[in-house]
Amino acid sequence: MSAMSHEHDHHEHDHHEEHHHKDTFITKYIFSIDHKMIAKQYLLTGIVMGVIGVGMSLLFRMQLAWPEESFKVFKFFLGEKMAPEGVMTNEAYLSLITIHGTIMVFFVLTAALSGTFSNLLIPLQCGARDMASGLLNMISYWLFFTSSVVMVISLFVESGPASAGWTIYPPLSALPQAISGSGLGMTLWLVSMAIFIASSLLGSLNYIVTVINLRTKGMSFTRLPLTIWAFFVTAVIGVISFPVLLSAALMLIMDRSFGTSFFLSDIYIAGEVLNYQGGSPVLFEHLFWFLGHPEVYIVLLPALGITSEVIATNSRKPIFGYRAMIMSIIAIAFLSTIVWGHHMFLSGMNPFLGSVFTFTTLLIAIPSAVKAFNYITTLWKGNLQMNPAMLFSIGLVSTFITGGLTGIILGDSTLDINVHDTYFVVAHFHLVMGISALYGMFAGIYHWYPRMYGRMLNKNLGYVHFWVTAVCAYGVFFPMHFIGMAGLPRRYYTNTNFPLFDDLQDVNVIITMFALIGGVFQLVFLFNFFYSMFYGEKTVQNPWKSNTLEWTAPIEHIHGNWPGEIPEVHRWAYDYSKPGHEDDFVPQNVPMLAGEEVLHH
Repeated sequence: MSAMSHEHDHHEHDHHEEHHHKDTFITKYIFSIDHKMIAKQYLLTGIVMGVIGVGMSLLFRMQLAWPEESFKVFKFFLGEKMAPEGVMTNEAYLSLITIHGTIMVFFVLTAALSGTFSNLLIPLQCGARDMASGLLNMISYWLFFTSSVVMVISLFVESGPASAGWTIYPPLSALPQAISGSGLGMTLWLVSMAIFIASSLLGSLNYIVTVINLRTKGMSFTRLPLTIWAFFVTAVIGVISFPVLLSAALMLIMDRSFGTSFFLSDIYIAGEVLNYQGGSPVLFEHLFWFLGHPEVYIVLLPALGITSEVIATNSRKPIFGYRAMIMSIIAIAFLSTIVWGHHMFLSGMNPFLGSVFTFTTLLIAIPSAVKAFNYITTLWKGNLQMNPAMLFSIGLVSTFITGGLTGIILGDSTLDINVHDTYFVVAHFHLVMGISALYGMFAGIYHWYPRMYGRMLNKNLGYVHFWVTAVCAYGVFFPMHFIGMAGLPRRYYTNTNFPLFDDLQDVNVIITMFALIGGVFQLVFLFNFFYSMFYGEKTVQNPWKSNTLEWTAPIEHIHGNWPGEIPEVHRWAYDYSKPGHEDDFVPQNVPMLAGEEVLHH
């Protein structure tokens, strides 16, 4: 054992020495192997993709509120072909919702959230010099960047971008001749996703190895911050479920281009009999949702981990039920991989199998409720510091609960039949996954911005950003529950052909007004983010008086994180307001006092 630790120290020394050479602009900012720089690259790429994704949602919300109206903005962004004389075509609408869903779920909420904060925090909070493999880390970012570029290029294909929905169900996505959006745009979508999955797998493997192998002395698993637990378990889910989506994408490419029929059987197009037999489109649904449901938690768990850290720090008290929180993260990870069938209750599933998926789906409410109650109990009677990061974390608890309650309805096969494929589903998953994860991402940015850029974000602009975003988010998605219960189907670019839904049009206008206001006010955040990078108030080393190790590293970024010895850990991450200490925080590297009680987590 001592030989191993000696070898580890020697490696640490070598690793530190090798970075004394002068970095050029390219090795420091572009092809960097420093996890802190890679985290910034993920964040900036994610922000660009987020602007594109949110911009698309505003365009199709305008179409839903004022169908068949002419808008110059449509013609400007979509061109004459997709918006002749400023009127959006149904093909353009389908393309917008397809690429919006893809960008937001994968490129923003998965890659930007996990990629940014896993990269930034895993080495710093575990007490490591860097990721296990800096080179793999760099490659995983550049694969993500490449997949983003391919996805954006697909928007400019003459036949139109992919338009089979973000779930790309065959046969619509498998037959290039089905609709214009099933041509080259669909092929580029599949290529982009294959590259994206390779990026995610490399990143996840790196995170797992770093957490297991490179923790500093004294950093046992029961002393890890909940952020690291969340990132670690998220990476494990990704390694298990992403390859299944990759196999589905590759088989779909083969069906499209090489004449196989994994997902096609007895297809007719315009009276023509196509030469396919033996495949099953339902097989694709199984493969897609085997990733698709764990994906919800690949998106949510990092946000919940960030929230645990922010709420404990800004409540100035220990997180409630630390071990219960870890067990709930692990339980969510396990259960999320055995509930995918609840997306398929209407696919002709055997009712008994439907009841099995109902049972496992409702079970997942238990660990989710544990997390929600533990957040509320941590806040209870705390000395709350209401900064923007704390507000977004509390906002996440709110949307997680409200979105989760509707999940109980959708998880029940008999109730789901009534609202399946209506706006009720859109409202549910946007609140529980979209808005909650975005709130977690914003909380993380406001909290760790000083660690990333050495400057503080403007607090007052942060308050404006939070309150307008919070009001508009509920303004958009709360009414959707009601138009969904009234039967309004999703994915229709206009409902004017159905007099049944005429009375719901005013609600659609209200939703769109909230969406436009909320979308425009994200510019406040963007201004704050980029302005503060250069002109924000300079930060002190530990601005939030936090306990975790990243605040012990110097403000100035150095490759290797700490100039001398790596700090040793003596306690868990949540010794806030502990009796016997002068300050209301005790960093993890402060040795235990004689007779000091170890808090039971």
